[in-house]
Amino acid sequence: MMNKTRVHVMNKDNNTPKRWDPLGEKSIQFAIRIVNLSKYLKLQKDEYLMSKQILRAGTNPGAMIREAVNAESALDFIHKLSIAQKEVAETQYWLEILWKTEYISQTEFSSLNQDAEELMKLLKSSILTKKRKLQPR
Repeated sequence: MMNKTRVHVMNKDNNTPKRWDPLGEKSIQFAIRIVNLSKYLKLQKDEYLMSKQILRAGTNPGAMIREAVNAESALDFIHKLSIAQKEVAETQYWLEILWKTEYISQTEFSSLNQDAEELMKLLKSSILTKKRKLQPR
């Protein structure tokens, strides 16, 4: 199960907590689950190829979200979040393959896929919000 505790990111200037970031937090928690899945696949199932693929795809959305925070422009922000969306979709692909080849159970698949869907919804919402703000009024 995913740990539902909040990730506290500190401002580097004055060491105070930053504003709560549901997208950043969700991506970190998702990446942690994917890292643990990858370890499980290697250590318990002796599976190395798909474990490496899902590790790369499942941890990259968080990195792209982090990059988007420091985007050079609004369009760059949208582009980085769009890449994160694609990586979540790829992760869902690997989850489905792992489930259908019986490396993970239906319960494990459903839980991880639900987290991926939630992350995808947050990404889509962030992209649409930024696009709306770019439109002339």
